[in-house]
Amino acid sequence: MLQRTKGRILLALLVVTGMAGTSKNTTLSAGERTYCLGELKKSGSELISSLKKLSPGQLSFYSAGHNSSIQEHLYHLALTENLLHEKLRVAMKKPASLVERESVRYSDDQLLTLASSTGHSFFPDAALLSTTFTWPSPSLALESFKIIRAGQIRYIRNTTENLRNHIVRLGMGTIDCYQLLLIMFSHSNYHLQQIREIMSNAEFPHS
Repeated sequence: MLQRTKGRILLALLVVTGMAGTSKNTTLSAGERTYCLGELKKSGSELISSLKKLSPGQLSFYSAGHNSSIQEHLYHLALTENLLHEKLRVAMKKPASLVERESVRYSDDQLLTLASSTGHSFFPDAALLSTTFTWPSPSLALESFKIIRAGQIRYIRNTTENLRNHIVRLGMGTIDCYQLLLIMFSHSNYHLQQIREIMSNAEFPHS
């Protein structure tokens, strides 16, 4: 099981790295690129920093008012990053389409608001994101998150692809591929907020 999981992580790294190879005209402004790049870096580093020194007891602690432990938030995020990345990879393989672009229903600001709340599902099959999903260990889940996030940072820094005219259909509606990257950092920021609330509980273990 452990070997298979390591294999999946390595495969994900190869796939993410390979995404930056195609050269096309970009529709991203310098501001869009800088904003997304900065937020992907910031949200990822803050999450990793918050989790890397936690003990098993701290990771599995349940706080009043929270249905999930920190470990379950981590597992959810690791799975979400993988699934969203796969949707991005598949969408960018398809031809850019101005016609499909017209089906995008949210502005970037509207999407960021929705992605930071719990009331909207990214996937039609909500069972995919059940907190009962488990990894062999929290460290492997965090490593998977790191690999996917690092790949997305490299991608948005270097890509010249037409992200705005490639679309993705999620449970919450149709978005473009740039917006999919916005979802990644907004969603992880939401879960980081939940993790910090758990850690601020007076009964949270000291070690």
